[in-house]
Amino acid sequence: MAEASVKGLEALLKANHAVVEQLELPVVLERIVEAAVELVGADYAALGVIDPHGRIDQFIHVGMDAATVERIGHLPQGRGLLGAVIDDPHPIRLDRISDDPRSSGVPAGHPPMGGFLGVPIRVRDQVYGNLYLSNRGHGGFDDEDDRLVTALAATAGVAIENARLFAETKRRQAWSAASAEITAALLSGEQSDSIVLLVDRVLHLAGADLVCMLTTSDQPHTLMIDVAAGVGAGDLRGALVPVGPSKVARVLEGRHPELFDDVEITLPNGVELGPALAVPVIVAGRAEGVLVVARTAPALGFTTADLEMAADFAGQASVAMQLARARADQQRLLLLEDRGRIARDLHDHVIQQIFGTGLELQSIAGGLAGTPAAARLQESVGHLDASISQIRTAVFALSPPTGENRGGVRHSIIDLATELAPRLGSTPQVSFSGPVDLLVTGDLARDVIAVIREGLTNSAKHAAARRTSVSVTATDGRVVVDIVDDGAGIGDSTRRSGLANLARRAEQRGGTLDLDPERAQVEAVVGTHVRWAVPFELSAE
Repeated sequence: MAEASVKGLEALLKANHAVVEQLELPVVLERIVEAAVELVGADYAALGVIDPHGRIDQFIHVGMDAATVERIGHLPQGRGLLGAVIDDPHPIRLDRISDDPRSSGVPAGHPPMGGFLGVPIRVRDQVYGNLYLSNRGHGGFDDEDDRLVTALAATAGVAIENARLFAETKRRQAWSAASAEITAALLSGEQSDSIVLLVDRVLHLAGADLVCMLTTSDQPHTLMIDVAAGVGAGDLRGALVPVGPSKVARVLEGRHPELFDDVEITLPNGVELGPALAVPVIVAGRAEGVLVVARTAPALGFTTADLEMAADFAGQASVAMQLARARADQQRLLLLEDRGRIARDLHDHVIQQIFGTGLELQSIAGGLAGTPAAARLQESVGHLDASISQIRTAVFALSPPTGENRGGVRHSIIDLATELAPRLGSTPQVSFSGPVDLLVTGDLARDVIAVIREGLTNSAKHAAARRTSVSVTATDGRVVVDIVDDGAGIGDSTRRSGLANLARRAEQRGGTLDLDPERAQVEAVVGTHVRWAVPFELSAE
């Protein structure tokens, strides 16, 4: 065997040893390039990792200092001779790069390039990347250099596969640990904590720059960022993101996870996203959100292993949401049970005691007929009757709308008072008298609701009232609605236009609208009393 061949084999063994002794993939890739330079005595060498679309995804190079690299600017994209090795994965050897018609030249500031040798690196029969060498120190590249680099490329393929398996093992270990941690958080009962933890773990395990949990919103083609971690995450919580039509919308509608080169959504904080993956979050058979994992552009794309990991965590997110809903339902049931108990106690004990006290006071007043004390007792009895009416309203509000009272006008009025309470400053006092749900139905019920809404809205806008009350009475052939506030009284034309609407509703039913602005002052405030009364026979159904 020739002396040159022996030296070549010795150099190859040394290069192979340098390549296979490492297990961290970034280190392995650097060692491959360094070993190739030493093996054939080249000035420059690089390893281009190819993405699934046939472009150079990573470019690891040696031979140029940092200043030269900075002066050149962007790294190669896989055109010219580099692209030729990608398109036809076989060794290419040239004495002068510039003589080949496939050469696209070198960028400004790049050192001169003479000879060229490009060799593909295969991992399990798949081309992982290519080794590129240039400027051999003593003449151009020869057949032996071709054989040596090809042999090194074969060893490099094995080393890369081992490094990838090692990285995958470490990833799955971290994956399992994070999954166990999230499961413990789920069992703790705090949905928000478990989702935050999940998003944070996905951010680190996937090597992402930003992870968002987007959930459905009331606005069409828009999702809300429920939880976010990573670049600018603090400004994203609760933000609305337009997503349709887009790749993320396609994932939500198709309920199938996907990998993307570009996620195609614009974030409110202006962060430009590059490669991404999106996984639908399925809750009770419905797609109610999307887990988006992204890197800022430009960056390496995600792998199917990343997609598998994200899909597993998205499944845990759906479990968290279902558990949260089940706990919320349980809390509502407990609240309803507690309200029912309170309502029963008020009805069976408190009302009966007040009613008995009223009867006793009436009996005493009867024995004191014609005296000032009798008049005061009768007034007290009237106050007790009013208190019983208010307690009955409270009992009705506490009771769930089931059976015969489901959908009745009384529940609608109570709901309306609760709805307008923030605008009024306090919840209006509501009371009923007579068979309101039985007699106030259909169009009459809709008119009554409209009248109360108009009256309370007027009080909120113009009266500056601290207290308001609504009473609805169905008796003696009439339905009477009284709306009273302790505000500034009637004085502006805007409010009078609203009252005109109430008057028209009353006239259409043969009823009346009466105002009593001269009623007794309450704490030096004039106040307003609006009475709307119509015969209920006209709307009987």
